[in-house]
Amino acid sequence: MAQKLRAIVVNFFTSDGKFSFIKVGTQLVVLSALVLGLVAFVGSNKTVTLNVDGKVSSVQTFGGTVEQVVKSANVELHPADRVSPALDSRVANGSVINVNMAKAVKVSLDGAEKTVSTTAQDVAGLVTQLGVASASELSVPKNAQLAVDGSFVAISTPKTVSIIADGKAKKTTTTAASVGEVLKDAGIRLAAADRTSQPAHAPVVNNMVIKVSRVVGKTTTVTEKVAFQTLTADSDTLPKGKEKVTQAGVPGETTLTYKLVLVDGREASRTLVSKTTTREPVTEKITVGTKEEPKPAPAAAEAETEAESGNTGAAAPAMMNVAMWDKIAQCESGGNWSTNSGNGYYGGLQFDVQTWIGSGGGAYAPNASQATKAEQIDIANHVYAERGLQPWGCGWAASS
Repeated sequence: MAQKLRAIVVNFFTSDGKFSFIKVGTQLVVLSALVLGLVAFVGSNKTVTLNVDGKVSSVQTFGGTVEQVVKSANVELHPADRVSPALDSRVANGSVINVNMAKAVKVSLDGAEKTVSTTAQDVAGLVTQLGVASASELSVPKNAQLAVDGSFVAISTPKTVSIIADGKAKKTTTTAASVGEVLKDAGIRLAAADRTSQPAHAPVVNNMVIKVSRVVGKTTTVTEKVAFQTLTADSDTLPKGKEKVTQAGVPGETTLTYKLVLVDGREASRTLVSKTTTREPVTEKITVGTKEEPKPAPAAAEAETEAESGNTGAAAPAMMNVAMWDKIAQCESGGNWSTNSGNGYYGGLQFDVQTWIGSGGGAYAPNASQATKAEQIDIANHVYAERGLQPWGCGWAASS
């Protein structure tokens, strides 16, 4: 073995068996070049840490700049990507290169959707970039990684909301996205018929007022009077204009059933459900006299005066119940027995023309204001005998 090695060395430095300085020099040059090349090769090879959106890898590279290292790692860069250090920076063994890829993230911010370009790695970084409150409600965890394309994040920022329900009002801060969620978080249960001032799916906005109206249905019954009819019949056995009630009228009765809708305890609507007649009305029957009575002839002077005033001059019988009629007249007309205010009622006891004529007053005058006090009291006594004080609104004054 030693002899073989000796032969190789002799052959390396000799030519035709003779030591040659030329050959020795040439071989040394070649050997030096090989050594220097090996040193250069070893010196340009570096180990670099590459962090692409949180994915860390160790890269062996001969690249001298950040851009060369990234390209050698087959990472495709876009203008919006963020690289640190800068692409033209020199790298050394042990260098760390961070690459944050630009991402198109669809963001729903308080119900308004838009696409945001970001180089943040995760949702937390996106929230910081948008500058929204850290207490905002997120549809995904803050540490969720963002994809280059296709990520979606819904963000609901804190808002002040006023809730009015069940007679109480309160303010609350919420990150709920919809009115329905706000009410649920507040512990307010809604029945099927209840109403809210905003739909349950409506997005929440700051300073919103949500009113809850409680709606309840119930039934109720009401009893109402049914007016009776009045029938009149002529009779020649009674003096003309005199009336006699032969059958008193009695109101009927009807029971009505209603369906009510109450909103916060107050009636909002009512619908008639049923109507039942529980008592039929009784028709009132009145006999009206048609018998003509002779009229006494008045004295000539009185006849002339009374003809001018519209009074027939017929003599009135002696007055009865004068004190009672004075009290009623004081209430009805202020005690003015000749008043005619144009309201359709005449005289101290305020007869209408139909009642005056129908009770025989036509024998004295066309209306009560043209009759004397005695004549008006006479007719009033006729009415009183048949119908009591019911025709007079001031009938109560008789007992005062």
